[in-house]
Amino acid sequence: MRTASHTVRRTALCRLAAAALLLVGGCSTGQGPGGGGSAPARITAPTAALQPFYDQRPSWTGCGGGFQCARVEVPLDYSAPSGERISLSVIRLPATGQRIGSLFINPGGPGGSGVQYTRAARSLFPDSLRARFDVVGFDPRGVGESSPVKCLSNSQLDAFVGLDASPDDHAEVKALEKGSKDFAAGCEAKSARLLPHVSTVDAARDMDVLRGVVRDPGFTYLGKSYGTFLGATYAGLFPKQVRALVLDGAVDPAVPSLRANEVQAEGFEVALRAFVEDSLKQQDNPFTSRTVDGALAEVGALLKRADGQPLRNDLKDGRRLGEAWTVLGVITPLYDRQSWPALRRALKAAFKGDGTTLLRMADLLVDRHADGSYSNQTEANMAVNCLDHPYPTALGDYRKAADKAAVESPHFGSYVMWSSLPCAYWPVKPTGADEPIKAEGAPPILVVGTLRDPATPYEWAKGLASELKSGVLLGFDGDGHTGYRSGSRCVDTAVENYLISLHVPKSGTVCPKIT
Repeated sequence: MRTASHTVRRTALCRLAAAALLLVGGCSTGQGPGGGGSAPARITAPTAALQPFYDQRPSWTGCGGGFQCARVEVPLDYSAPSGERISLSVIRLPATGQRIGSLFINPGGPGGSGVQYTRAARSLFPDSLRARFDVVGFDPRGVGESSPVKCLSNSQLDAFVGLDASPDDHAEVKALEKGSKDFAAGCEAKSARLLPHVSTVDAARDMDVLRGVVRDPGFTYLGKSYGTFLGATYAGLFPKQVRALVLDGAVDPAVPSLRANEVQAEGFEVALRAFVEDSLKQQDNPFTSRTVDGALAEVGALLKRADGQPLRNDLKDGRRLGEAWTVLGVITPLYDRQSWPALRRALKAAFKGDGTTLLRMADLLVDRHADGSYSNQTEANMAVNCLDHPYPTALGDYRKAADKAAVESPHFGSYVMWSSLPCAYWPVKPTGADEPIKAEGAPPILVVGTLRDPATPYEWAKGLASELKSGVLLGFDGDGHTGYRSGSRCVDTAVENYLISLHVPKSGTVCPKIT
Protein backbone atom coordinates (compact mmCIF):
# COMPACT_ATOMS: atom_id res chain seq x y z
CA MET A 1 0.00 0.00 0.00
CA ARG A 2 3.02 2.05 -0.09
CA THR A 3 1.98 5.44 0.76
CA ALA A 4 -1.47 5.86 0.35
CA SER A 5 -0.82 9.38 -0.23
CA HIS A 6 -4.41 9.66 -1.00
CA THR A 7 -5.05 12.99 -2.07
CA VAL A 8 -4.20 15.43 0.45
CA ARG A 9 -7.08 17.79 -0.14
CA ARG A 10 -7.77 20.89 1.93
CA THR A 11 -11.19 20.32 3.34
CA ALA A 12 -12.78 21.38 6.58
CA LEU A 13 -12.20 17.87 7.78
CA CYS A 14 -8.74 17.09 6.50
CA ARG A 15 -6.13 19.72 5.89
CA LEU A 16 -4.17 17.13 4.02
CA ALA A 17 -3.56 19.12 0.94
CA ALA A 18 -4.45 17.02 -1.94
CA ALA A 19 -2.65 13.88 -1.52
CA ALA A 20 -3.10 12.29 1.74
CA LEU A 21 -2.13 8.82 0.74
CA LEU A 22 -4.38 6.77 -1.29
CA LEU A 23 -4.71 3.90 0.98
CA VAL A 24 -6.82 1.99 -1.38
CA GLY A 25 -5.32 -0.30 -3.85
CA GLY A 26 -1.77 -0.28 -2.95
CA CYS A 27 -1.28 3.22 -1.90
CA SER A 28 2.14 4.02 -0.98
CA THR A 29 4.29 6.89 -0.53
CA GLY A 30 6.90 7.50 -2.90
CA GLN A 31 7.35 3.91 -3.37
CA GLY A 32 4.32 2.64 -4.41
CA PRO A 33 0.92 4.93 -2.34
CA GLY A 34 4.12 6.22 -4.35
CA GLY A 35 7.14 4.28 -4.45
CA GLY A 36 10.69 3.62 -4.62
CA GLY A 37 12.83 2.60 -7.45
CA SER A 38 16.10 4.00 -8.55
CA ALA A 39 16.26 6.46 -11.39
CA PRO A 40 18.04 5.47 -14.60
CA ALA A 41 21.27 7.06 -15.68
CA ARG A 42 21.25 10.78 -15.10
CA ILE A 43 20.25 13.01 -17.99
CA THR A 44 22.07 16.28 -18.50
CA ALA A 45 20.46 17.85 -21.55
CA PRO A 46 17.59 17.09 -23.90
CA THR A 47 18.40 15.28 -27.10
CA ALA A 48 17.61 16.86 -30.43
CA ALA A 49 14.47 14.74 -30.66
CA LEU A 50 13.27 16.04 -27.28
CA GLN A 51 14.23 19.68 -27.77
CA PRO A 52 10.94 20.63 -29.46
CA PHE A 53 9.09 19.61 -26.30
CA TYR A 54 11.28 21.89 -24.19
CA ASP A 55 10.83 24.72 -26.67
CA GLN A 56 7.02 24.73 -26.51
CA ARG A 57 5.33 28.05 -25.92
CA PRO A 58 1.94 27.06 -24.55
CA SER A 59 -0.99 29.43 -24.60
CA TRP A 60 -1.60 30.41 -20.96
CA THR A 61 -5.19 31.48 -20.50
CA GLY A 62 -7.04 32.78 -17.46
CA CYS A 63 -8.92 30.00 -15.66
CA GLY A 64 -10.44 31.88 -12.73
CA GLY A 65 -9.18 33.38 -9.50
CA GLY A 66 -6.07 34.87 -11.07
CA PHE A 67 -4.81 31.44 -12.20
CA GLN A 68 -3.53 30.64 -15.67
CA CYS A 69 -3.92 27.24 -17.33
CA ALA A 70 -2.27 25.54 -20.29
CA ARG A 71 -1.73 22.20 -22.00
CA VAL A 72 1.81 20.93 -22.58
CA GLU A 73 2.70 18.01 -24.83
CA VAL A 74 5.15 15.27 -23.85
CA PRO A 75 6.09 11.96 -25.49
CA LEU A 76 4.02 8.98 -24.46
CA ASP A 77 7.24 6.95 -24.63
CA TYR A 78 10.51 8.80 -24.00
CA SER A 79 12.41 6.08 -25.86
CA ALA A 80 10.40 7.00 -28.98
CA PRO A 81 9.95 10.80 -28.76
CA SER A 82 8.84 11.09 -32.38
CA GLY A 83 5.92 8.78 -31.70
CA GLU A 84 2.61 9.32 -29.94
CA ARG A 85 2.18 12.35 -27.71
CA ILE A 86 0.05 12.98 -24.65
CA SER A 87 -0.80 16.31 -23.04
CA LEU A 88 -0.47 17.47 -19.47
CA SER A 89 -2.80 19.85 -17.68
CA VAL A 90 -0.78 22.65 -16.05
CA ILE A 91 -1.82 25.58 -13.86
CA ARG A 92 0.06 28.49 -12.31
CA LEU A 93 -0.53 31.43 -10.00
CA PRO A 94 1.84 34.22 -11.09
CA ALA A 95 4.23 35.75 -8.58
CA THR A 96 3.11 39.02 -7.03
CA GLY A 97 6.53 40.60 -6.42
CA GLN A 98 10.18 40.28 -7.38
CA ARG A 99 10.06 36.92 -9.10
CA ILE A 100 12.78 34.30 -8.60
CA GLY A 101 11.18 31.68 -10.83
CA SER A 102 8.62 28.91 -10.61
CA LEU A 103 7.84 26.77 -7.57
CA PHE A 104 6.53 23.43 -8.80
CA ILE A 105 4.39 21.54 -6.28
CA ASN A 106 2.99 18.03 -5.96
CA PRO A 107 0.55 16.88 -3.26
CA GLY A 108 1.33 13.17 -3.33
CA GLY A 109 -0.51 10.04 -4.26
CA PRO A 110 0.45 8.75 -6.68
CA GLY A 111 -2.81 9.91 -8.14
CA GLY A 112 -3.24 13.28 -6.45
CA SER A 113 -4.21 16.15 -8.75
CA GLY A 114 -1.58 18.87 -8.79
CA VAL A 115 -4.01 21.14 -10.61
CA GLN A 116 -6.61 20.95 -7.84
CA TYR A 117 -3.92 21.23 -5.19
CA THR A 118 -2.52 24.40 -6.73
CA ARG A 119 -5.97 25.98 -6.65
CA ALA A 120 -5.38 26.23 -2.88
CA ALA A 121 -2.05 28.04 -3.32
CA ARG A 122 -3.14 31.15 -1.42
CA SER A 123 -3.79 29.06 1.68
CA LEU A 124 -0.89 26.67 1.12
CA PHE A 125 1.79 29.37 1.00
CA PRO A 126 2.37 32.72 2.70
CA ASP A 127 2.33 35.99 0.77
CA SER A 128 6.10 36.28 1.16
CA LEU A 129 6.67 33.08 -0.80
CA ARG A 130 4.03 33.73 -3.44
CA ALA A 131 5.61 37.12 -4.07
CA ARG A 132 8.80 35.42 -5.23
CA PHE A 133 7.52 32.44 -7.21
CA ASP A 134 4.94 31.49 -9.76
CA VAL A 135 3.27 28.54 -8.04
CA VAL A 136 2.98 25.83 -10.70
CA GLY A 137 1.07 22.56 -10.46
CA PHE A 138 0.22 19.85 -12.94
CA ASP A 139 -1.63 16.58 -13.11
CA PRO A 140 1.05 13.92 -13.67
CA ARG A 141 0.56 11.67 -16.66
CA GLY A 142 -2.22 9.18 -16.03
CA VAL A 143 -3.86 11.45 -13.43
CA GLY A 144 -6.88 13.75 -13.51
CA GLU A 145 -6.85 15.88 -16.64
CA SER A 146 -3.57 14.46 -18.02
CA SER A 147 -4.50 11.39 -20.07
CA PRO A 148 -6.01 9.62 -17.06
CA VAL A 149 -5.77 5.89 -16.44
CA LYS A 150 -9.24 4.35 -16.21
CA CYS A 151 -10.10 0.87 -15.00
CA LEU A 152 -13.50 0.51 -13.33
CA SER A 153 -16.94 2.06 -13.27
CA ASN A 154 -18.10 3.97 -10.18
CA SER A 155 -20.12 1.03 -8.92
CA GLN A 156 -17.19 -1.31 -9.52
CA LEU A 157 -14.94 1.04 -7.55
CA ASP A 158 -17.45 1.01 -4.69
CA ALA A 159 -17.24 -2.77 -4.63
CA PHE A 160 -13.44 -2.81 -4.92
CA VAL A 161 -12.85 -0.29 -2.16
CA GLY A 162 -15.29 -2.16 0.05
CA LEU A 163 -13.58 -5.54 -0.33
CA ASP A 164 -12.66 -7.15 2.96
CA ALA A 165 -8.90 -6.58 2.96
CA SER A 166 -8.38 -8.43 6.22
CA PRO A 167 -9.86 -11.78 5.17
CA ASP A 168 -10.78 -14.25 7.90
CA ASP A 169 -11.52 -17.34 5.81
CA HIS A 170 -10.96 -18.96 2.42
CA ALA A 171 -14.07 -17.40 0.88
CA GLU A 172 -12.98 -13.88 1.80
CA VAL A 173 -9.49 -14.53 0.42
CA LYS A 174 -11.00 -15.75 -2.87
CA ALA A 175 -13.22 -12.67 -3.07
CA LEU A 176 -10.22 -10.42 -2.53
CA GLU A 177 -8.25 -12.35 -5.13
CA LYS A 178 -11.05 -12.06 -7.68
CA GLY A 179 -11.53 -8.35 -7.00
CA SER A 180 -7.82 -7.71 -7.43
CA LYS A 181 -7.69 -9.67 -10.68
CA ASP A 182 -10.75 -7.83 -11.99
CA PHE A 183 -9.14 -4.48 -11.14
CA ALA A 184 -5.98 -5.37 -13.07
CA ALA A 185 -8.00 -6.71 -16.00
CA GLY A 186 -10.13 -3.56 -16.08
CA CYS A 187 -7.04 -1.39 -16.29
CA GLU A 188 -5.69 -3.47 -19.15
CA ALA A 189 -9.01 -3.32 -21.00
CA LYS A 190 -9.42 0.44 -20.68
CA SER A 191 -5.86 1.79 -20.44
CA ALA A 192 -3.46 -0.71 -22.02
CA ARG A 193 -1.78 1.99 -24.10
CA LEU A 194 -0.94 4.09 -21.04
CA LEU A 195 -0.03 1.48 -18.44
CA PRO A 196 3.62 0.95 -19.51
CA HIS A 197 4.28 4.72 -19.47
CA VAL A 198 2.97 6.07 -16.15
CA SER A 199 6.03 5.42 -14.00
CA THR A 200 7.51 7.99 -11.66
CA VAL A 201 10.55 8.18 -13.93
CA ASP A 202 8.25 9.21 -16.79
CA ALA A 203 6.60 11.84 -14.58
CA ALA A 204 9.99 13.17 -13.49
CA ARG A 205 11.06 13.54 -17.11
CA ASP A 206 7.82 15.41 -17.75
CA MET A 207 8.74 17.81 -14.93
CA ASP A 208 11.98 18.70 -16.65
CA VAL A 209 10.09 19.42 -19.86
CA LEU A 210 7.84 21.73 -17.83
CA ARG A 211 10.92 23.41 -16.35
CA GLY A 212 12.08 24.10 -19.89
CA VAL A 213 8.66 25.30 -20.99
CA VAL A 214 8.54 27.95 -18.23
CA ARG A 215 12.15 28.90 -19.04
CA ASP A 216 13.55 28.25 -15.56
CA PRO A 217 17.30 27.50 -15.58
CA GLY A 218 16.98 25.55 -12.33
CA PHE A 219 14.18 23.47 -10.87
CA THR A 220 12.51 24.57 -7.61
CA TYR A 221 10.07 22.10 -6.10
CA LEU A 222 8.05 21.19 -3.04
CA GLY A 223 6.67 17.66 -2.97
CA LYS A 224 4.72 15.97 -0.20
CA SER A 225 4.37 12.27 0.54
CA TYR A 226 4.65 10.41 -2.79
CA GLY A 227 5.73 13.78 -4.18
CA THR A 228 9.01 13.26 -2.31
CA PHE A 229 9.72 10.16 -4.36
CA LEU A 230 8.87 12.07 -7.52
CA GLY A 231 11.23 14.87 -6.48
CA ALA A 232 14.04 12.50 -5.52
CA THR A 233 13.64 10.69 -8.83
CA TYR A 234 13.94 14.02 -10.62
CA ALA A 235 17.15 14.79 -8.70
CA GLY A 236 18.55 11.39 -9.67
CA LEU A 237 17.84 12.06 -13.33
CA PHE A 238 18.70 15.76 -13.46
CA PRO A 239 21.01 16.58 -10.51
CA LYS A 240 22.56 19.57 -12.25
CA GLN A 241 19.16 21.10 -12.97
CA VAL A 242 18.15 21.21 -9.30
CA ARG A 243 17.93 24.64 -7.68
CA ALA A 244 16.01 23.69 -4.51
CA LEU A 245 13.94 20.64 -3.58
CA VAL A 246 11.82 20.29 -0.43
CA LEU A 247 10.77 16.69 0.15
CA ASP A 248 8.17 16.71 2.96
CA GLY A 249 6.71 13.51 4.44
CA ALA A 250 9.49 11.54 2.82
CA VAL A 251 9.41 8.09 1.28
CA ASP A 252 12.54 5.96 1.37
CA PRO A 253 12.93 4.50 -2.13
CA ALA A 254 15.26 1.75 -0.89
CA VAL A 255 12.62 0.02 1.26
CA PRO A 256 11.20 -3.13 -0.41
CA SER A 257 7.53 -3.08 -1.28
CA LEU A 258 6.00 -5.31 1.36
CA ARG A 259 8.34 -4.00 4.03
CA ALA A 260 7.15 -0.49 3.14
CA ASN A 261 3.57 -1.65 3.66
CA GLU A 262 4.52 -3.10 7.03
CA VAL A 263 6.26 0.06 8.20
CA GLN A 264 3.39 2.22 7.03
CA ALA A 265 0.86 0.10 8.92
CA GLU A 266 2.99 0.50 12.04
CA GLY A 267 2.96 4.26 11.43
CA PHE A 268 -0.84 4.29 11.41
CA GLU A 269 -0.80 2.28 14.62
CA VAL A 270 1.48 4.85 16.27
CA ALA A 271 -0.82 7.65 15.09
CA LEU A 272 -3.91 5.84 16.43
CA ARG A 273 -2.26 5.42 19.83
CA ALA A 274 -1.33 9.13 19.90
CA PHE A 275 -4.94 9.99 19.01
CA VAL A 276 -6.28 7.76 21.80
CA GLU A 277 -3.86 9.21 24.37
CA ASP A 278 -5.05 12.68 23.46
CA SER A 279 -8.73 11.68 23.45
CA LEU A 280 -8.59 10.35 27.00
CA LYS A 281 -7.76 13.89 28.13
CA GLN A 282 -10.62 15.56 26.21
CA GLN A 283 -14.19 16.30 27.26
CA ASP A 284 -15.51 14.76 24.04
CA ASN A 285 -13.66 11.48 24.65
CA PRO A 286 -15.71 8.73 22.93
CA PHE A 287 -14.16 5.82 24.81
CA THR A 288 -15.57 4.15 27.90
CA SER A 289 -12.23 2.72 28.97
CA ARG A 290 -9.87 4.89 30.99
CA THR A 291 -6.70 3.29 29.63
CA VAL A 292 -5.00 3.60 26.25
CA ASP A 293 -4.93 -0.15 25.69
CA GLY A 294 -8.58 -0.42 26.66
CA ALA A 295 -9.58 2.32 24.20
CA LEU A 296 -7.52 0.71 21.44
CA ALA A 297 -9.38 -2.52 22.14
CA GLU A 298 -12.65 -0.61 21.62
CA VAL A 299 -11.47 0.43 18.16
CA GLY A 300 -10.53 -3.16 17.40
CA ALA A 301 -13.94 -4.35 18.54
CA LEU A 302 -15.59 -1.77 16.27
CA LEU A 303 -13.67 -3.05 13.24
CA LYS A 304 -14.55 -6.64 14.09
CA ARG A 305 -18.20 -5.67 14.50
CA ALA A 306 -18.25 -3.94 11.11
CA ASP A 307 -16.67 -7.04 9.58
CA GLY A 308 -19.50 -9.21 10.77
CA GLN A 309 -22.39 -6.76 10.74
CA PRO A 310 -21.93 -3.56 8.67
CA LEU A 311 -22.53 -0.25 10.41
CA ARG A 312 -25.51 1.90 9.50
CA ASN A 313 -25.08 4.17 6.50
CA ASP A 314 -27.54 7.06 6.33
CA LEU A 315 -26.23 8.36 2.99
CA LYS A 316 -28.76 6.10 1.24
CA ASP A 317 -26.30 5.17 -1.50
CA GLY A 318 -26.55 1.41 -1.07
CA ARG A 319 -23.04 0.88 0.28
CA ARG A 320 -22.48 -1.62 3.07
CA LEU A 321 -20.21 -0.09 5.69
CA GLY A 322 -18.09 -3.10 6.44
CA GLU A 323 -14.59 -3.29 7.85
CA ALA A 324 -12.79 -1.82 4.82
CA TRP A 325 -14.80 1.39 4.70
CA THR A 326 -14.59 1.66 8.49
CA VAL A 327 -10.80 1.32 8.46
CA LEU A 328 -10.57 4.04 5.80
CA GLY A 329 -12.81 6.30 7.86
CA VAL A 330 -10.56 5.91 10.90
CA ILE A 331 -7.34 6.38 8.94
CA THR A 332 -8.35 9.56 7.12
CA PRO A 333 -8.43 11.98 10.09
CA LEU A 334 -5.22 10.47 11.47
CA TYR A 335 -3.42 12.36 8.70
CA ASP A 336 -4.09 15.67 10.40
CA ARG A 337 -4.14 16.35 14.14
CA GLN A 338 -6.69 19.14 13.58
CA SER A 339 -9.13 16.45 12.42
CA TRP A 340 -8.91 14.45 15.65
CA PRO A 341 -12.05 16.09 17.15
CA ALA A 342 -13.96 15.02 14.04
CA LEU A 343 -12.71 11.46 14.48
CA ARG A 344 -13.87 11.47 18.11
CA ARG A 345 -17.36 12.50 16.99
CA ALA A 346 -17.35 9.87 14.26
CA LEU A 347 -16.28 7.12 16.64
CA LYS A 348 -18.88 8.13 19.21
CA ALA A 349 -21.57 7.63 16.57
CA ALA A 350 -19.98 4.44 15.24
CA PHE A 351 -19.89 2.86 18.68
CA LYS A 352 -23.68 3.29 18.62
CA GLY A 353 -23.92 1.64 15.21
CA ASP A 354 -23.95 4.72 12.97
CA GLY A 355 -20.99 4.74 10.56
CA THR A 356 -22.20 7.59 8.35
CA THR A 357 -19.56 10.10 9.42
CA LEU A 358 -16.77 7.54 9.09
CA LEU A 359 -18.01 6.82 5.58
CA ARG A 360 -17.93 10.51 4.68
CA MET A 361 -14.32 10.61 5.90
CA ALA A 362 -13.43 7.53 3.87
CA ASP A 363 -14.89 9.20 0.78
CA LEU A 364 -12.44 12.06 1.25
CA LEU A 365 -9.54 9.66 1.20
CA VAL A 366 -10.56 7.85 -1.98
CA ASP A 367 -11.88 11.01 -3.64
CA ARG A 368 -15.44 9.77 -4.01
CA HIS A 369 -17.88 12.57 -4.68
CA ALA A 370 -21.39 13.10 -3.33
CA ASP A 371 -22.95 11.98 -6.62
CA GLY A 372 -21.17 8.61 -6.38
CA SER A 373 -18.50 9.39 -8.95
CA TYR A 374 -14.78 9.03 -8.33
CA SER A 375 -11.75 10.84 -9.57
CA ASN A 376 -9.24 8.44 -11.09
CA GLN A 377 -7.02 8.72 -8.00
CA THR A 378 -7.40 5.06 -6.96
CA GLU A 379 -6.74 3.76 -10.47
CA ALA A 380 -3.73 6.01 -11.06
CA ASN A 381 -2.35 5.16 -7.65
CA MET A 382 -2.39 1.46 -8.40
CA ALA A 383 -1.04 1.87 -11.93
CA VAL A 384 1.97 3.88 -10.80
CA ASN A 385 2.72 1.72 -7.77
CA CYS A 386 2.58 -1.54 -9.68
CA LEU A 387 4.93 -0.14 -12.32
CA ASP A 388 7.36 1.53 -9.91
CA HIS A 389 7.95 -1.42 -7.58
CA PRO A 390 8.38 -5.15 -7.83
CA TYR A 391 5.64 -6.95 -5.89
CA PRO A 392 5.26 -10.67 -5.18
CA THR A 393 3.05 -12.60 -7.57
CA ALA A 394 2.10 -15.48 -5.24
CA LEU A 395 -1.01 -15.15 -3.09
CA GLY A 396 0.73 -16.95 -0.24
CA ASP A 397 3.34 -14.22 0.03
CA TYR A 398 0.64 -11.65 0.79
CA ARG A 399 -1.04 -13.93 3.30
CA LYS A 400 2.24 -14.47 5.14
CA ALA A 401 3.11 -10.77 5.05
CA ALA A 402 -0.37 -9.77 6.26
CA ASP A 403 -0.16 -12.14 9.22
CA LYS A 404 3.24 -10.71 10.14
CA ALA A 405 2.09 -7.08 9.79
CA ALA A 406 -0.94 -7.72 11.98
CA VAL A 407 1.32 -8.53 14.92
CA GLU A 408 2.79 -5.02 15.14
CA SER A 409 -0.26 -3.28 13.69
CA PRO A 410 -3.36 -5.19 14.80
CA HIS A 411 -5.78 -2.54 13.52
CA PHE A 412 -4.25 -1.84 10.09
CA GLY A 413 -1.53 -4.37 9.24
CA SER A 414 -3.61 -6.90 7.33
CA TYR A 415 -5.58 -4.23 5.49
CA VAL A 416 -2.51 -2.33 4.35
CA MET A 417 -0.71 -5.46 3.18
CA TRP A 418 -3.56 -7.00 1.20
CA SER A 419 -4.26 -3.65 -0.50
CA SER A 420 -1.31 -4.23 -2.83
CA LEU A 421 -2.66 -7.53 -4.18
CA PRO A 422 -3.71 -6.17 -7.62
CA CYS A 423 0.00 -5.72 -8.38
CA ALA A 424 0.37 -9.51 -8.27
CA TYR A 425 -1.81 -9.70 -11.40
CA TRP A 426 -0.73 -6.51 -13.12
CA PRO A 427 -0.62 -6.73 -16.93
CA VAL A 428 2.63 -4.73 -17.19
CA LYS A 429 5.91 -5.79 -15.64
CA PRO A 430 7.41 -3.33 -13.14
CA THR A 431 10.18 -1.10 -14.46
CA GLY A 432 11.42 0.26 -11.11
CA ALA A 433 13.55 -1.23 -8.38
CA ASP A 434 13.58 -0.60 -4.65
CA GLU A 435 16.99 1.06 -4.50
CA PRO A 436 18.45 4.25 -3.01
CA ILE A 437 18.62 7.43 -5.04
CA LYS A 438 21.88 9.31 -4.59
CA ALA A 439 21.51 12.32 -6.94
CA GLU A 440 25.25 12.93 -6.98
CA GLY A 441 26.08 16.47 -8.06
CA ALA A 442 22.85 18.04 -6.84
CA PRO A 443 22.95 21.04 -4.45
CA PRO A 444 21.52 20.62 -0.91
CA ILE A 445 18.10 18.92 -0.87
CA LEU A 446 15.89 19.50 2.19
CA VAL A 447 14.11 16.38 3.52
CA VAL A 448 11.39 17.01 6.12
CA GLY A 449 10.05 14.28 8.41
CA THR A 450 7.43 14.36 11.19
CA LEU A 451 8.19 12.12 14.15
CA ARG A 452 4.70 10.62 14.39
CA ASP A 453 3.65 10.80 10.76
CA PRO A 454 1.06 8.04 10.21
CA ALA A 455 1.72 7.52 6.51
CA THR A 456 5.41 8.23 5.94
CA PRO A 457 7.26 7.26 9.13
CA TYR A 458 10.16 9.40 10.29
CA GLU A 459 12.60 6.59 9.62
CA TRP A 460 11.88 7.02 5.91
CA ALA A 461 12.90 10.68 6.05
CA LYS A 462 16.11 9.70 7.79
CA GLY A 463 16.73 7.02 5.18
CA LEU A 464 16.14 9.31 2.19
CA ALA A 465 18.24 12.12 3.64
CA SER A 466 21.15 9.74 4.23
CA GLU A 467 20.92 8.17 0.77
CA LEU A 468 20.89 11.49 -1.11
CA LYS A 469 24.47 12.71 -1.39
CA SER A 470 23.34 16.26 -0.57
CA GLY A 471 20.39 15.40 1.68
CA VAL A 472 19.68 17.66 4.68
CA LEU A 473 17.29 16.26 7.31
CA LEU A 474 14.82 18.49 9.18
CA GLY A 475 12.64 16.76 11.77
CA PHE A 476 9.45 17.91 13.45
CA ASP A 477 8.29 16.58 16.82
CA GLY A 478 4.67 16.49 15.75
CA ASP A 479 1.65 14.44 14.71
CA GLY A 480 0.03 14.15 11.31
CA HIS A 481 1.18 13.75 7.74
CA THR A 482 3.88 16.18 6.53
CA GLY A 483 5.41 19.09 8.42
CA TYR A 484 5.32 22.27 6.35
CA ARG A 485 2.38 24.57 7.21
CA SER A 486 1.28 22.23 9.99
CA GLY A 487 1.59 24.82 12.74
CA SER A 488 5.35 24.77 13.35
CA ARG A 489 6.91 28.15 12.73
CA CYS A 490 10.30 26.44 13.02
CA VAL A 491 9.56 24.16 10.06
CA ASP A 492 7.91 26.89 8.01
CA THR A 493 10.80 29.31 8.44
CA ALA A 494 13.39 26.69 7.53
CA VAL A 495 11.50 25.67 4.38
CA GLU A 496 10.84 29.23 3.22
CA ASN A 497 14.40 30.42 3.87
CA TYR A 498 15.68 27.51 1.82
CA LEU A 499 13.30 28.04 -1.10
CA ILE A 500 13.98 31.78 -1.30
CA SER A 501 17.60 32.14 -0.17
CA LEU A 502 18.92 28.55 -0.49
CA HIS A 503 19.94 28.53 3.19
CA VAL A 504 19.56 25.09 4.79
CA PRO A 505 19.33 24.24 8.50
CA LYS A 506 21.88 21.99 10.16
CA SER A 507 21.09 18.43 9.13
CA GLY A 508 19.42 16.51 11.93
CA THR A 509 17.70 19.57 13.42
CA VAL A 510 14.38 18.66 15.07
CA CYS A 511 11.80 21.39 15.43
CA PRO A 512 10.10 21.26 18.85
CA LYS A 513 6.62 20.01 19.58
CA ILE A 514 3.88 22.61 19.37
CA THR A 515 2.49 23.37 22.82
